[in-house]
Amino acid sequence: MSNQPQLEKLNLEMSACTKCILRATCQRVVFGSGNPEAKIIFIGEAPGKKEDELGIPFMGSTGRILDKMLEGIVIKREDVYLTNLCKCRPPENRDPLPEEINVCSYWLEKQIQIINPKIIVTLGRYALNYFLPDTKISQVHGEITELKIPKIGNQKLFPLHHPAAARINRKTRAIFTQDFQKIPNILNQIKKD
Repeated sequence: MSNQPQLEKLNLEMSACTKCILRATCQRVVFGSGNPEAKIIFIGEAPGKKEDELGIPFMGSTGRILDKMLEGIVIKREDVYLTNLCKCRPPENRDPLPEEINVCSYWLEKQIQIINPKIIVTLGRYALNYFLPDTKISQVHGEITELKIPKIGNQKLFPLHHPAAARINRKTRAIFTQDFQKIPNILNQIKKD
């Protein structure tokens, strides 16, 4: 059975969520987009202004960087699933608060359960620290970590810098590009295992 109906049902539930202040201050809930049967799920921290306007994650300049990286490894945006830790835009693009992440993580866990990807790619420290608290992105970027996620099971986590950080800092951009290019080899290795 396709995962699409389950995701659509989950999106309806998400759209009715009012458990934190973010829903009252954003234009729309940004669920996620892409392939409901994806082998890779990319997780950022929260929607920005453009995402809030369009209801689609990773639009604008960070989305263009991500699209270019995907193109570079010959993977289409439609073949992966893109989402965020928080589904609503924090006011003025501020960082999400711990209580907002805590409330919204329920929806992320449900998305991961439904899609059941081969790799979870975290983009930036907020997404990384949700799965691995107290871990610095500078120490683990570009390395596969096997972890058991409560209610989800065993998963492969591949932390990367956030595309916004890659946009701002040339050194981070080089690291981000180098790490991103490891994804096809990781997928091939998982197929062999």
